[in-house]
Amino acid sequence: MARRLLSLFAALATAVGLAVFLPASTASAAECAAPWSSSAVYWGGNTASYNGRNWQAKWWTQNERPGTVDVWADQGACGGSTPTDPAPSGFVVSEAQFNQMFPNRNPFYTYSGLKAALGAYPAFANTGSDTVKKQEAAAFLANVHHETGGLVHIVEQNTANYPHYCDRNQPYGCPAGQAAYYGRGPIQLSWNFNYKAAGDALGIDLLNNPYRVEREAAVAWKTGLWYWNTQNGPGTMTAHNAMVTGAGFGQTIRSINGALECDGKNPAQVQSRVTKYQQFTQVLGVPTGANLYC
Repeated sequence: MARRLLSLFAALATAVGLAVFLPASTASAAECAAPWSSSAVYWGGNTASYNGRNWQAKWWTQNERPGTVDVWADQGACGGSTPTDPAPSGFVVSEAQFNQMFPNRNPFYTYSGLKAALGAYPAFANTGSDTVKKQEAAAFLANVHHETGGLVHIVEQNTANYPHYCDRNQPYGCPAGQAAYYGRGPIQLSWNFNYKAAGDALGIDLLNNPYRVEREAAVAWKTGLWYWNTQNGPGTMTAHNAMVTGAGFGQTIRSINGALECDGKNPAQVQSRVTKYQQFTQVLGVPTGANLYC
């Protein structure tokens, strides 16, 4: 009825020389195809989604990102987002991109858990230019991928190490037990003093209940963000500062595990982290920046 009345009004207005603009019809965006993967092989006619749009391969292609080479035909926006806003939720990594980065992840590591944790450190992936924001997100997730085998492992796999992470010289001791402070979460939080410090910073009693890190996704993600944003580790700066000041991805490696990996000590481990960072920046459509190695 409303549309009919508008049409009648338009006809009448036209008759007396008035310009009329009727509301445009709203079309829903197409459903997104499976996310593009740099490791997948696509034949002519295959489709994939990337950065909020569907793309169709013109011929055989692998590791050629849609929109950057002339082997992909743009099929238009999908899923209600656009190339300039791939993550309407506010985080620079969309859920589709997150799933593309971690195709075999443990269901424990939810995207919603990560989103819920972001409020604890609002400067994370939210400082500087859009490129810097995406570079920091890629750097964090690349290190996380390395630490957890692609978000597969929730806890440290070498159980023989478990009793070693209790420093009884601390005044608070190890109230949860001698072997309770093993590595957990996306950056494998370990040692009683780290559980104490992280819990104090986050307002969560992790000293007495470290098991929350392996049982609650948001808590696990928060501990990873706590380390990333506040701890220098073996390095000279936090991983967050390394990315937002331009010091480079190599300094994030130094902050996380530099004592064991940097300065030529374990180049294969360093290369593993760098390779994943290169892949993730490609997913997000940004350059890697300089200083990739430590």
